Amino acid sequence: MRDQKELPYIVIERESGGGLGAFVLGALVGAGLGLLFAPKSGAETQEDLKEHARRLREAAEDRMREVEDRLGVARDGAKDHIESVKNAVDAGVQAAREARDELETKLEATKAAYRAGVDAARQGAPSGTDVEDVIGVAD
Repeated sequence: MRDQKELPYIVIERESGGGLGAFVLGALVGAGLGLLFAPKSGAETQEDLKEHARRLREAAEDRMREVEDRLGVARDGAKDHIESVKNAVDAGVQAAREARDELETKLEATKAAYRAGVDAARQGAPSGTDVEDVIGVAD
């Protein structure tokens, strides 16, 4: 008895091409064969083909309208998202400006308080004393 590992095997590779081209070719061949073996007259066949083409065109138009509608919804959603991001950035910029203004106001108040303290120290210091030397900071 032979071992399973010793048995020859065959590998078959198939290309996965085809797709839409193969479908269209098959549809054309099928339509041609249908015309050859059709029990209808040429005029009847032409009318059937016209009707079928009309239905295909309507279906394609319907599909295009659906796609355009979906694109419109997606476009509107993207615009809304962009607008909300812009609003958030604008709010952040405004908050930063307000914080800067508040800090500048506090800094000015601190400087004014410092100057008032230096002035008070000058007024209360004995004559001939350098206030800057006493507090360790020059104005």
